[in-house]
Amino acid sequence: MSDPVPDDLVQPFQIDPFQLRGQLVRLGPLIDRILTQHAYPEPVAALLGEAIALAVALARALKYEGVFTLQTKGEGPVRLMVADVTAAGAVRGYAQYDADKLARAIATAESNGTTVQGSVPRLLGTGYLALTVDQGEHTDRYQGIVELQGATLAQCIHHYFRQSEQVEAGLKVAVARLPQDGGVPRWRAGCLMIERLPAEDPLRRDAEDDGWRRAVILMSSSTSKELVDPLLAPRALLYRLFHEDGVRAYAPRPLAAQCRCTRERVETMLRALAPDELEDMKVEGRILVTCQFCSAVYEFADDAIAALAER
Repeated sequence: MSDPVPDDLVQPFQIDPFQLRGQLVRLGPLIDRILTQHAYPEPVAALLGEAIALAVALARALKYEGVFTLQTKGEGPVRLMVADVTAAGAVRGYAQYDADKLARAIATAESNGTTVQGSVPRLLGTGYLALTVDQGEHTDRYQGIVELQGATLAQCIHHYFRQSEQVEAGLKVAVARLPQDGGVPRWRAGCLMIERLPAEDPLRRDAEDDGWRRAVILMSSSTSKELVDPLLAPRALLYRLFHEDGVRAYAPRPLAAQCRCTRERVETMLRALAPDELEDMKVEGRILVTCQFCSAVYEFADDAIAALAER
């Protein structure tokens, strides 16, 4: 019996001859848990899955301690998406959407013989993309913001690189629901990112230019099916794509679906409110706070609310 294919990880790699490094993200139970706990419509779930896979790839390309966040805000049916990743590999994400706007967008696309799936213009509309690195209260918070420009989220991030970072990078992302565990459909996601490092030897610039173009073509040749295939090991996919150029895979980094909400954090947030604001939040004598990320519900009865107001 063969060993199970590893899942929920980032597989770092390097193509040595051409100063290229990359990340292969493979998400299985992690992404299924995040997307199903909110019962999103399929186009919203698929787009959020892309955002989470891209956030993981971008986060692992950085060296930081803290939280990396990818956020979109737009005027379309999907008003807001947030995906964040801690340096330890804890992943979470959520989306806010307008059900009526979404229904109209789907109907319009179907009447034109197209689909809204994965479409930034149809699902997000005009708006912005923000990438944030927060390393704690005693450090500077970095944030880069650009307008949403591109047909897909990956194209929007390419636009960000060109405008904000002057980084040469290639991205390919895929999200799908595949039958597993006796035919039950479950969400999966994958992302392949290649980044070009600064040239060490100017005399090798032409060779590295050729190697970069070749790597992008090879990356583009990977299929969405390969990126999410539960039976194709990450290292096997990297070897399939880049073995002729000497790809080197490093130790994979595990990921987990994990929210950072706690009752203590919710209490801190409530203590910052005025007593009349706390009173307005009551429903039948209780305050219920639901985490947007994991849907955990924190209940505060009258005695707990009184204690908060006494701060």
